[in-house]
Amino acid sequence: MLILIIDKIFLAYTIMLFVRIMGSWIPELSQTRFMQFIAFYTDPYLNLFRRFIPPLGLFDFSPIVAFLCLSLLEHAVKAFFVALVR
Repeated sequence: MLILIIDKIFLAYTIMLFVRIMGSWIPELSQTRFMQFIAFYTDPYLNLFRRFIPPLGLFDFSPIVAFLCLSLLEHAVKAFFVALVR
């Protein structure tokens, strides 16, 4: 049951990251309340990676690394709780 909850939390945050990245392509969306909400919760995480991985021209590869790290963190959290239950 706990693993299912962890799955849902990480899925929700992954979707929020995806919406933030897609929404950044449409500047008019950044002024909406919904996108401001999404940005409030996702920008601090994305900015961690943007500090170390600057954009290369028009391409920003930091979200790819952010998704990878989020996936690794999800697996680590799940492994921790599975080991805790055993």
